[in-house]
Amino acid sequence: MSDPCAIPVYECLIIVSPILSSLLILLQMICVIIVVAYLLTRSRIFPEVLDGHLTVTTQVILILVFGALSVYGTLSGVEIMGAIVNVRDLGPMLAGLLGGPVVGVGAGLIGAAYRMSLGGFTCYSCSLATVLAGLFGGIIWVACGRRFAGITIAVIFAILMEGFHMLLTLAISRPFDQAVEVVSTVALPVILANAAGMFVFAFIIENLQKERKMQAERDTLLREMERKNTELAIAAEIQQSFLPDTIPQIEGYDIAAKSVMAKEVGGDFFDVIPLEVIPLGIGKLGIMIADVSGKGIPAALFMALSRIVVRVNAVWYASRPAAAIRDANTIIANDSRSGMFVTLFYGVLDSTTRTVTYVNAGHNPPLHYTAADGTLSELEATGIAVGVLDNAEYTQEVLQMAKGDLLVLYTDGITEAENAEHEMFDVSRLRGVILASRALSPGDIIQEILVAVKAFTGDHPQSDDITLLILRSL
Repeated sequence: MSDPCAIPVYECLIIVSPILSSLLILLQMICVIIVVAYLLTRSRIFPEVLDGHLTVTTQVILILVFGALSVYGTLSGVEIMGAIVNVRDLGPMLAGLLGGPVVGVGAGLIGAAYRMSLGGFTCYSCSLATVLAGLFGGIIWVACGRRFAGITIAVIFAILMEGFHMLLTLAISRPFDQAVEVVSTVALPVILANAAGMFVFAFIIENLQKERKMQAERDTLLREMERKNTELAIAAEIQQSFLPDTIPQIEGYDIAAKSVMAKEVGGDFFDVIPLEVIPLGIGKLGIMIADVSGKGIPAALFMALSRIVVRVNAVWYASRPAAAIRDANTIIANDSRSGMFVTLFYGVLDSTTRTVTYVNAGHNPPLHYTAADGTLSELEATGIAVGVLDNAEYTQEVLQMAKGDLLVLYTDGITEAENAEHEMFDVSRLRGVILASRALSPGDIIQEILVAVKAFTGDHPQSDDITLLILRSL
């Protein structure tokens, strides 16, 4: 008597359960079909399939590929009681779900024709079921908006289709008793195998669709980043082009200025305006620092507009800063439809009287260092930001500059610079740097301030433009 353990596992399964053995054979067939189908999803034609816009060439290719898989499903089947247990319908079902009724029926006809050539008492029911599998799959494709139906619908379709196949066999095949016996034997493995194959393929399709979606999102993000970088480059170029290449000087003063652009380009700017073009302007020089609300190209363009308008009015009202800013504000406010505005400090240096006649239109209060007593004081606002109200009024003040005095103009990129703990540099630290470097030239003081800000912020990115304009009375 032979040892039961010596019997191969495969033969033991056949002895124990013909249904289980049939299922295992069908699953082996499906593995080949899935590999071929997967390779198809990676081909150049498959984006057309996912988009639902198939050319005639693509439809022909799908018909041939899935028709061949249907034939393979028959060839690799196993005969049980005169019927061939197979996954023939899987190819046409997939063809219909991916390419529509024409593709599904085309693949089904190929599979059905081969099945008819083999004969057998179930040949008519099996051949008809194969064609209908492709047709029904195509109808589902149309109902889903010319798109693949998804895992759930695809698997339910496979189960119902194979159940319908079994009913066709009972309705058409004769003798009826033999048809009943065949169906009772093969129904479960055929349904399970086709459902399993459909699930795997549908899973591959959904993953591919997710990949495409992620790729599309990445492409959109890259295009947006490219557009943003281009916009920032243009804004930076506009902003840089309006900054003075050299700083005009006037007798009795030493003037220095610098602007450090942030990555997110804003609208900081400074200007030194020679007023000698008219007789009343001899010995006078206009100085200005400003900060436009917003960032990017809109801020850069608004900055350019503001600078030009203020410059023209500054030359026209050489000795009256308040009038210059008043008229500039009217023009800018009437032309600003975006709600943007600009804070600015504009002053007129007079080398004869050693004074600065200024207007502070909502800007950060400049710091005046008095050499006589070593104190720092702030020049408060004398009006609101330019561009807010078209009828705003501005007053002007006069600052007497003694020998050794400093006037420090700055934008909020200095005081609002943050470190990693989101602490701000603030005015107190700026005051400390100015007092510590008060004996240096204006250019060197600017460098000391920038170094101090960088040391404070560390690796934290600069979020706003930094602009400084410093003058010393000689």
